[in-house]
Amino acid sequence: MDEMTQRTVYVNGDYVAERDATVSIFDRGFLLADGVYEVSSVLGGKLIDFPGHMGRLNRSAAALELALPWDEEALLAIHRELIRRNALDEGMVYLQLTRGSAGDRDFHYPDADTQPTLVLFTQAKSLVDARSGREGIRVATQPDWRWARRDIKTVQLLYPAMAKMAAAAAGADDAWLVEDGMVTEGASNNAWMLTRDGALVTRELSPAILPGITRAVVMELAEALSLRIEERAFSVEEAREARECFVTSASSFVTPVIAIDDVPIGDGRPGEVARRLRAAYIEESRRRAL
Repeated sequence: MDEMTQRTVYVNGDYVAERDATVSIFDRGFLLADGVYEVSSVLGGKLIDFPGHMGRLNRSAAALELALPWDEEALLAIHRELIRRNALDEGMVYLQLTRGSAGDRDFHYPDADTQPTLVLFTQAKSLVDARSGREGIRVATQPDWRWARRDIKTVQLLYPAMAKMAAAAAGADDAWLVEDGMVTEGASNNAWMLTRDGALVTRELSPAILPGITRAVVMELAEALSLRIEERAFSVEEAREARECFVTSASSFVTPVIAIDDVPIGDGRPGEVARRLRAAYIEESRRRAL
């Protein structure tokens, strides 16, 4: 990225050019993955599902006993200022919060007066007209070897990255993680299927999966469309026999899954229900945007 297109980022109270942004080498996010994050999508320069993302940020921080000295209003102002400074029309704003630096490495939490580190940056990306949304994606299953508190949105994303790379090596676009023969979720999204008898199934909330903000909105939209919803675990075999499969996330909305481990889902094309839910989600997101 050249000097004329340098993004402005936010670091601990300052808006700076990305080339000038620094964080201590003793920051616990760097040393111990001691931090949480959120991703809010942007359409037409406005934030999507922002209250939900900030609610989950507070839950994640509380689960780690991590101080969050900024309220939702202050964080909204920072998000909006970054969008303005970077002239972001469509894409995402990433927020990362760590426990900060106490000046050296130690497993124990530092004193309460240690200032947390807050970093935000924008990322331009086509969301509404993404090719994956139109054509669907192929997923490959990978063992779920993550820790047991997947409901906390921490910055420790090494294994999801490994799973995505393994899926890419298998010729797929993304990974679905599997534990004891059951799909937990995608490497960075929630997994769904539509059974042959018309039930829309996604795994129930628990420490095994991330409580997706997009998942919650899609649940509301599915109910409004009179779809029958079942919150339960499902197997890889059941998903392969499904009428449709798809994933949901802040950065991909509703994205059809057209194959699992090279086995076509349905007729191997994006399904009608996934297309309807994607269109409904985009429409509702624009209506609710801040």
